[in-house]
Amino acid sequence: MSFKSLIINPGSTSTKIGVFEDETLLFEETLRHPTEEIAKYASIIDQKDFRKEIIMDLLKEKNFDIHSLNFIVGRGGLLKPIPGGTYRVSDELLHDLTIGYQGQHASNLGGILAREIGDSIGVPSFIVDPVVVDELEPVARYSGCPELPRRSIFHALNQKAVARRYAKESGIPYEQLRLIVVHMGGGCSVGAHRDGRIVDVNNILDGEGAFSPERAGTVPAGDLVKLCFSGKYTEKEIYKKLVGNGGFNAYVGTNDARDVLKGAAEGKKEFQDVLDAFLYQMSKDIGAMAAVLEGKVDKIILTGGIAYSDVICNDLKRRVGWIADFILYPGEDELLALVQGGLRVMNGEEEAKEY
Repeated sequence: MSFKSLIINPGSTSTKIGVFEDETLLFEETLRHPTEEIAKYASIIDQKDFRKEIIMDLLKEKNFDIHSLNFIVGRGGLLKPIPGGTYRVSDELLHDLTIGYQGQHASNLGGILAREIGDSIGVPSFIVDPVVVDELEPVARYSGCPELPRRSIFHALNQKAVARRYAKESGIPYEQLRLIVVHMGGGCSVGAHRDGRIVDVNNILDGEGAFSPERAGTVPAGDLVKLCFSGKYTEKEIYKKLVGNGGFNAYVGTNDARDVLKGAAEGKKEFQDVLDAFLYQMSKDIGAMAAVLEGKVDKIILTGGIAYSDVICNDLKRRVGWIADFILYPGEDELLALVQGGLRVMNGEEEAKEY
């Protein structure tokens, strides 16, 4: 039996949707929302009806019968920390998305819209591997400061999707593999996957790890404290230095890795130095995760937009290829990852988890 699905991935100024038959994309659309339209709403949750209406209008425009759908998946939002997997959008999950349990973010609307549209046609609604996936080992939560435990916030959807893809291609169950997955995008996450769980990973939101195109990653703690109390910056300005204006942006004024690669290729020393430092720090993070896996690593997977660069991938192989062989899955396909999560439940490969 084949299954038709609607996949909803809301962003801050757009809503991306895809309609699939099994894993075959029938059509996709990125619905852009002008800033002035978004500005009419006091909060993200207030945008629900507006976004639902434009989704329904598009389906009508495509002459697509929504009653032919078998399930709906929305992008997961800022819920309580939960293990990875596919979750039914229950009343409790819906409540926590609505109140923004860990904050307001456009992705919170994914599960809300999926549930509302699913209920209207009598089909199940799910979310898959939200950013709050937390499978850290207890030992990995220690930071050295009890008030500041390490947190798991990272590219869970794509990390899990490429790990499962490798498992399928290799014929070895994900639950039997030991992998290091390296997602390189606006933020960079390095995760240690052991027996189907991500037992350690850096907090890419505002916490730690290598610097990236727009995030500072780990910075000297004492110096950060001094900066905070120097009287020169507001809390918001300090935070912006860590997230948004950090990394490549801070050093060479761009958050585009392609600009850094181009500058380095043209012989500009400041660009080459930043690129070298980025690769040095990424290699250290990969090495650290090899230690987490006790040196038993089946494969290192490079993914995300920066993994399209041969220069970066080849340099990482040179530095840490002694740990394990590499495999490249550049870019990310969030719609496909979401539909695959729903299909695993619909096909009976997994049971939907309860929040």
